[in-house]
Amino acid sequence: MKQSTFESAEQLNSVFSQRIVELLEQGIAKKGRASILVSGGRTPLGLFKALSETNMDWSKVDISLADERWVSTDDDASNEKLVRNNLLQGYASKASFYSLVADKADAADAIDEVSARVSAMSQPFDVLILGMGEDGHTASLFPCSAQIQQGLDLNTDQQLIAVTPTTAPHQRISFTLKALLSSQNIFLHLTGESKKQVLEQALAGDDEFAMPIRAVLSRADVELMWAA
Repeated sequence: MKQSTFESAEQLNSVFSQRIVELLEQGIAKKGRASILVSGGRTPLGLFKALSETNMDWSKVDISLADERWVSTDDDASNEKLVRNNLLQGYASKASFYSLVADKADAADAIDEVSARVSAMSQPFDVLILGMGEDGHTASLFPCSAQIQQGLDLNTDQQLIAVTPTTAPHQRISFTLKALLSSQNIFLHLTGESKKQVLEQALAGDDEFAMPIRAVLSRADVELMWAA
């Protein structure tokens, strides 16, 4: 795993946003369109702002999420709301966003509909930005969930699965490990010493079901973008 360490989150966001734009522009030059999967939470907010203020041909960029909580898009817990309010602004408002939610009470009933929607995105995804929880989950591949074996199954034909974590609120929809690994450039975006310690714990073991981030780190060329 390549590690890029920065003195501050601001420095990280400046460098990382430019790196992402370069990769998206390469994808556009090669395929006519480019795509990026992002993650929610507080960590990427500064990065989203930096991207939204960067002038490129966002009209040729497809954006979606690595995972989403099964809530209304106007709910404060919605990753889509966070992306719309922080990334799909300024220059980046011209990008095409692919929602992971649908008008179904249960995420499991929407898998086919949402899968068909995201299949229209430029693929393979040019950029994937993952986060990581204190329990070692990434996207919504939770070690506590009954769906973790399904999520980590590399023989699956599914890009998306419904997940019900027992240690976090809300049902989720998540890209599977196989779908995530198909991305051309995979980044793990972390800030703070506590997340660095969790990562070190993940790197020190090999039980992927205990810490699903291990399944990504052991199978892909991942670049860590970290600031204290």
